[in-house]
Amino acid sequence: MSENVLKLGIPKGSLQKATFDLFEKAGFNVTGFERSYFPRIDDPEIQLIMLRAQEMSRYVEDGVLDAGFTGYDWITENDSDVHEVCELQYSKATSNPTRWVLAVPNESGIDKPEDLEGGIIATELVGATKRYFADKNINVKVEFSWGATEVKARLVSGIVELTETGSSIKANNLKIIDTLLTSTTRFIAGKSAWADDFKRQKIESLAILLNAAIDAKTRVGLKMNVKKDDLDAIVKLLPAEKSPTVSALADSDYVAIEIIVEDKVERELIPQLKRAGASGIFTYPLNKVIH
Repeated sequence: MSENVLKLGIPKGSLQKATFDLFEKAGFNVTGFERSYFPRIDDPEIQLIMLRAQEMSRYVEDGVLDAGFTGYDWITENDSDVHEVCELQYSKATSNPTRWVLAVPNESGIDKPEDLEGGIIATELVGATKRYFADKNINVKVEFSWGATEVKARLVSGIVELTETGSSIKANNLKIIDTLLTSTTRFIAGKSAWADDFKRQKIESLAILLNAAIDAKTRVGLKMNVKKDDLDAIVKLLPAEKSPTVSALADSDYVAIEIIVEDKVERELIPQLKRAGASGIFTYPLNKVIH
């Protein structure tokens, strides 16, 4: 008989806060993560365990955890045989993917990976880096770095480092000469958990809610009143996901229109709508958007 509790791994470290913020947006209340590796969640069918993202896929593959969140980079690094439930477009600073880049000092005179022949590369991503250079038939020594890898760029030939915005690379006067791997957060499940009816349904439900919360972060609801005579002109301006909702009002000459738009579109759209005759325009934040 299936144990009706899903053991779910939460990444400790750089993704920790972003993950808990996402759970809150999805409607869950998580507490105790500041003091314990076993945070509490207001769902008795979920048990949370905090682990480093670097080791998450190994524990999911071995069945110690039923499912968890980690980067595509660490699944690749560990060569883990897990089921990928979905990609989750969030990271510690932005919604952009992170990149593992090959970087060298600006003054090094090195412009391409082949220039590193016979050199030493420092990185935390040892396995993937070795495979990268082997595929290019470039002979280098790859050494594990225990952190602060940018500092070592002038002690070795080059580094392979994770970057999201590139600011740290630039701040250390380094230049990127290639990208080894682009990574986003993945929701993964163990093969045995995915084969279990209860756990699979629980995992799928979580994926729906978390993706809905991510989509809602960049969208707003928009509502307005429009004269029926102006309706066609207004609708042509709307970048709605589907046809907008149009509702009758007490004043038979007017209708109400409601849509969901990306927040970056809103600031350009509202003045256009106002000029086209819309009135009573207001926007509101969203918790979840489910496609």
